[in-house]
Amino acid sequence: MTMLAFRTRASIYPEGTAPVADRPARRERLAIVSTRSKLCGIAAYTAAVQRQLGEAFDVTVFDLNQYLLRKTHKRVRRLADRHIKEICGALRHFDAVNIQLEHGTLGRDTADSDRRLGWLVAAAPRVSVTFHTMQQPPSFDTWGFAKSVARLKWRTAYDMHRDFVRQSRRSYGTMRHLRRAQRTKQVAAIVHNRRDLYDAKYLFGVRNVFDHPLAFLGKAEVDAVHATASRQSFPMLDALPEDAVLIGVFGFLNQYKGFGTAIQALHYLPENYHLLIFGGIHPNEIAEHRQIHPYISSLFSDAYIDTTLYDRISAPAQESAPALVLTAERGLGELLGTHPRDLSARIHFMGALGDAEFLSGMAICESVVFPYLEVGQSSSGPISQALELGCRIIASRTRTFLDFAEYHRNAIEFFDIGNHLELAERVLARPQFAAPRPFPEFNAETNKALYLLANSRLSRGAGAPSRIATANELTQP
Repeated sequence: MTMLAFRTRASIYPEGTAPVADRPARRERLAIVSTRSKLCGIAAYTAAVQRQLGEAFDVTVFDLNQYLLRKTHKRVRRLADRHIKEICGALRHFDAVNIQLEHGTLGRDTADSDRRLGWLVAAAPRVSVTFHTMQQPPSFDTWGFAKSVARLKWRTAYDMHRDFVRQSRRSYGTMRHLRRAQRTKQVAAIVHNRRDLYDAKYLFGVRNVFDHPLAFLGKAEVDAVHATASRQSFPMLDALPEDAVLIGVFGFLNQYKGFGTAIQALHYLPENYHLLIFGGIHPNEIAEHRQIHPYISSLFSDAYIDTTLYDRISAPAQESAPALVLTAERGLGELLGTHPRDLSARIHFMGALGDAEFLSGMAICESVVFPYLEVGQSSSGPISQALELGCRIIASRTRTFLDFAEYHRNAIEFFDIGNHLELAERVLARPQFAAPRPFPEFNAETNKALYLLANSRLSRGAGAPSRIATANELTQP
């Protein structure tokens, strides 16, 4: 590994503190507070961290009950508070506590979430918080607020102020708990990109900050996936020709995933190129009496599925649209038959699968595509897993993926968000980076080393010099 493969700056430590973890004779007890709900991506990462730290710590995972914590009914909110207080009572018997934090996992209401996080941080002997999203501080529209007040639009003014207070609490309020706690105990923040690292340290004032991209799979786990992955594992692919080229997209079906861009790109690819969509509608979006989810309908529309030429021509058009001219020989059949651009035979909805099938699906694809829109995320689990598996990755140029590529050079091919023509050309072109790629330098072992560093007791040394802890140092036994 290169000497700068893993950066943990000494300036993130309290003055006079060297990043050297004590290694007591017994394994220290580490509590991880996280949701284990399969509906949340944090659960898979928590399971990975638990595996990675199993030999270094005596690890116990406290499951955050999402039924209680996400309810807003007064009676259930009281039960949710009791649930958190019970966890707090148990945390006092541990040496260190790690909180896997995502907005909403501690409560739908911002005030509830903020209060419960404060309890957990206060109860922990020493604490690290893994931020899966770093909420940016809001800016207040003073001019808009003043105009609303001047025009007596009290409701608009109230909503503006309420939203500002809520967003401030999600950013400054969350970090306030860590700043206060670090006066009396060891506190660390773990983030997934360097932009969040700088915000946590310089904007929010947390002294101990560590950055590392998401890491799930060790080398042996990757080898096991490749040893068993095959098209025969997926019965839905049995009818595909042997020369079919598979393109995969992954995750819950949601507008921000940009799967429509991949479908639009498929129009410009040869007939033997097939798109596999691994994922389904999130259970929280299942509505009563809805015949089909609107996002699935939009994907059908992009693929010209269940539509005829007449349907498209008869839809409202712009004034500049060309007039339709039909002949007796060719009019009716073309109008009422299958649309000539119908992609239904080349798009395969693989469904919401388990973790093992999800990874196998990545392994069998010639290209794994992430056409996401920009929504301010800090990290993405699927792209981390695809990289660990050595897949060819083509991703949209969101800030999330650009930040991720800072850790993994020469591994990701980019295209502009929504540019389906560029995406099609990249899929057709020879891979930008040679295969097979080496196992990533930021991996499960360096992630394990970081969690050891963040959660073990830091020894103090007077006048400890500024230094960089390299990946080689962190992965040494």
